[in-house]
Amino acid sequence: MVLFQNVQVLAPDPLGPTSVLVAGGRIVAVGEVAAPAPGWPVEVVDGDGGWLIPGLIDAHTHLAGGGGEGGAHTRVPAVQLTELTLAGVTTVVGLLGTDTTTRSVEELLAAARGLDALGLTALCYTGGYPVPPRTLTGSVRDDLVHVDRIVAVGETAISDHRSSQPTFDELARLAADVHVAGMMTGKAGCLHLHLGDGPRGLELVRALLDRTELPARVFHPTHCNRNRRLWEEAKTLSTRGVTIDVTAFEADGDAPSGGQALAEWYAEGLDPARLTLSSDGGGCLPTFDADGVLVHMDVGASRSLLRAVGEAVALGVPLEFAVATVTRNPAAQLRLGRKGRIEVGADADLVRLDAGLAVRDVVAGGVWMVRDGAPLRHGVFER
Repeated sequence: MVLFQNVQVLAPDPLGPTSVLVAGGRIVAVGEVAAPAPGWPVEVVDGDGGWLIPGLIDAHTHLAGGGGEGGAHTRVPAVQLTELTLAGVTTVVGLLGTDTTTRSVEELLAAARGLDALGLTALCYTGGYPVPPRTLTGSVRDDLVHVDRIVAVGETAISDHRSSQPTFDELARLAADVHVAGMMTGKAGCLHLHLGDGPRGLELVRALLDRTELPARVFHPTHCNRNRRLWEEAKTLSTRGVTIDVTAFEADGDAPSGGQALAEWYAEGLDPARLTLSSDGGGCLPTFDADGVLVHMDVGASRSLLRAVGEAVALGVPLEFAVATVTRNPAAQLRLGRKGRIEVGADADLVRLDAGLAVRDVVAGGVWMVRDGAPLRHGVFER
């Protein structure tokens, strides 16, 4: 049992200075909690007036590593435990990208299981860039129905020179399978769509909304702040009920950074529940020339999430609005009922931040991961 006292709680709605009691891996009390009686096995943590927020949900991470567009030597290594915990991430969703030839859903599933064994909640998508998607069982519907850890499909690529150039009919059938599998299982049932720089942008998504009966929540486009034209399209699309995912990129040309995108969304009064923020952790952040040749690459990391939150706050966004994009909103999109909130019955996934929004403490499922800024748990090969 752990009792957090003297903390400013963002649930992510602001609850002000209060206390949070954790027991058995769940949150069991929020509010004024009496001091434990002598002899009770309760650890009391003085939060020093800092922020206590739900554990972050990074819904777009290449757990087994991404990259490879520049040859085998550009394959990014697998994400390690402390890369996530030191960033405040307690729930992570892994996926495949361009390379579904030398990387597999099996490898991704094993990476998620490994992180779960170390104390995180680790889930994954089936598929990757190509359509038809690579799967574990031969069908996306069967993957979602039969594999508990697989919650959705992605990142399926559109409007990108690296995509398989899916047609309307191909994408409609894929989205329909995802939707029905979600209905059968209570899982997310969403199609996580990678958006490239192509001029078609979100054209296919608009067509699917116009010409099929599929609900808007099925589509979850990501990297929507890749360039200004795409970002304006995405903001308009959100008014039709589509949840938009922005990546914690730094600003590049006319493309808004993750923090700038959050600030624009807030300033324009768009639906705060329709915006999520993810890191592309472990993924290659490439720059290509006009012929599609890789000329430069960087690597995404989960630590960029709180940097983007901090940037948004510096631009005038309320902290609770920014925090919701990496807690409550992705939990709702992915139908993770006990995640993303500080309330009685929710999973005990908690992060204490100092005044500068630096991670001080992380508890995942009621277990200490980070204490006073230092990791208490490491991956088997991290040391």
